[in-house]
Amino acid sequence: MSKNKFSEFLIEKGLLITAVFSIFIILVILGFIFIEGLPTFQEVGFFQFLFGLDWAPSDELFGVLPMIVGTLCVTLLSLIIAVPLSILCAIFMAEVADEKVRNFLKPVIQTLSGIPSVVYGFFGLVVLVPFVRTYFGCSGFSILTAGIILAIMILPTIISVSFDALCSVPQVYKEASLGLGATNWQTIKNIIFPAALPGIITAVILGMGRAVGETLAVIMVAGNVSQIPNSIFAPVRTLTSNIALEMSYATGIHYNSLFATAVILFIIIVLLLIIANYIKRKYKLDIGGETL
Repeated sequence: MSKNKFSEFLIEKGLLITAVFSIFIILVILGFIFIEGLPTFQEVGFFQFLFGLDWAPSDELFGVLPMIVGTLCVTLLSLIIAVPLSILCAIFMAEVADEKVRNFLKPVIQTLSGIPSVVYGFFGLVVLVPFVRTYFGCSGFSILTAGIILAIMILPTIISVSFDALCSVPQVYKEASLGLGATNWQTIKNIIFPAALPGIITAVILGMGRAVGETLAVIMVAGNVSQIPNSIFAPVRTLTSNIALEMSYATGIHYNSLFATAVILFIIIVLLLIIANYIKRKYKLDIGGETL
């Protein structure tokens, strides 16, 4: 075996081992979570745990439906705010802005993605909570506040990935459209954006993943009340917040119930990813340019 072939063999096997090891670690973590949460499903019941309305560990009442609703409400609101702003910003950077503006915006957006969660949470606690309390007549700790903070946090991720998707569209698409007499905006709307849509949906999926899994910033501004909200001004508790707030002192079935909460969170994330990937496949363009 020649030296080059031997090097390629080692690299190939090394990458294979790394991939297998990564999958193994993920399976070990998932297995540990499911095993620790199993006693709750056996004692309380899966559907009782899933659809129960009361979370009172001292009374051995374990129902996570209010926290599921809170998680989905906060995530949905953050996406409603962040997705349009992110896509418009990415389109501006990729197709409208000149090089100087683009070179200024890119590092600024990348810097935003590196700010720790606690800083965003502190900003929400000091600025947004009093603002919402003053102008909307509620406590300030609410779905609205948490949604705004999460929207700010996921903006850099969605913008960066969407920008890359727009830039990856072949230049010949744009040139052909302009050559046929279309305006720049018509080209962006009818050619470039549809071609980049699968990548943009990927950006939204990544942003959604961070929004669902965010803990510290949400704890600081959401109110952490286990209830089904009746408006966006109501305080809520998310699944991740519930785990973080109570894990330090939980014992017995309470301890297992927090792992069961993690199982429910995992199932929700998987379902959201399946839906998002289905939408991505539905609108993905084939080589010929037809929508599947």
